[in-house]
Amino acid sequence: MSRTIRVDNDVFAALQRLAEPFTDTPNSVLRRLLGLTEPSTEDSPLADLIADGRLHVGQRLVWRRRNLKQVHHAVVIEGGGLKLDDGSIHTTPSSAATTLAGNPQNGWRVFVTEDGTLLQDLR
Repeated sequence: MSRTIRVDNDVFAALQRLAEPFTDTPNSVLRRLLGLTEPSTEDSPLADLIADGRLHVGQRLVWRRRNLKQVHHAVVIEGGGLKLDDGSIHTTPSSAATTLAGNPQNGWRVFVTEDGTLLQDLR
């Protein structure tokens, strides 16, 4: 589960200086500095959907937030993770949706395949 932390402007600027442009997020920079590996996606609930063909690696999921006039995308990656446009990787749809919204979300109920099938209906 993702948490929100607040950092002052100096810390954020330092994270930006250490980041690889168009690749890193503040989280990935901190993970590297702390010697942490990226979270494993092997136990992701999406891995089963990939294994039996209901989802495939590289498939794009969409979250249309009509009230906010926003559209978010996530790509299914090897092992069942989801990669967001910011480069962050999530092991569950809810973690990805929560990161996008900034508050707890049920990703199974908000993400759809590009043909409009709710992720929860693929279970």
